[in-house]
Amino acid sequence: MISIAIIEDISDIRETLKEFLKNQSEFLCELATESVEDFLKLSDSCIAPDIVLLDIGLPGISGINGMKFIKQKFPDVDIIMLTVYDDANKIFQSLCAGATGYLLKNTPLNKIKEAIIELKNGGAPMSPQIARKILEHFNPAKQEKNKSPLTDKEQLIVAGLVDGLSYKAIANNLGNSIETVRHHIKNIYRKLHVNSKAEVIGKSMRGEI
Repeated sequence: MISIAIIEDISDIRETLKEFLKNQSEFLCELATESVEDFLKLSDSCIAPDIVLLDIGLPGISGINGMKFIKQKFPDVDIIMLTVYDDANKIFQSLCAGATGYLLKNTPLNKIKEAIIELKNGGAPMSPQIARKILEHFNPAKQEKNKSPLTDKEQLIVAGLVDGLSYKAIANNLGNSIETVRHHIKNIYRKLHVNSKAEVIGKSMRGEI
């Protein structure tokens, strides 16, 4: 039997996943928490998970940053990201941090079940859109065609906006003033032909940057 834990901050999604997995004869799902911190506290009283379904946008420690703490406590655990983010930055940050699979939240429950079984059989399950982005990354011609018009610093600022950081927090992270960040954001708007932060975030989440 495969032991599964869930870390997801949206209660409806978390409970739906837990109920579905508990009803599968192949799975055991005891632990479902809204944050990495809660998972680390409560996991001592549960069977060690074989697989963790992990969201990225969580209260407190993000899913990407939280993986190292999960792996420290459970070195043999496999982690499948289950998230709304389909931009290349989040995908590669997750894989580099130790994720073994990457699924989007619109994945049907039966496909999530198939992905878990695929992982236990030695696979690396990914939503089709995610697999395509990875293939495009390693296709030099396609990569050049899709090259972002933004500088490295501008891409870091976009990543901060997607993570919900304030201009002040982004400035602190980059070691710049707020005015410098505002200047970069104006350049980002101009290069992407947008007029709002929401449009920038939307383009990033659709992988258009």
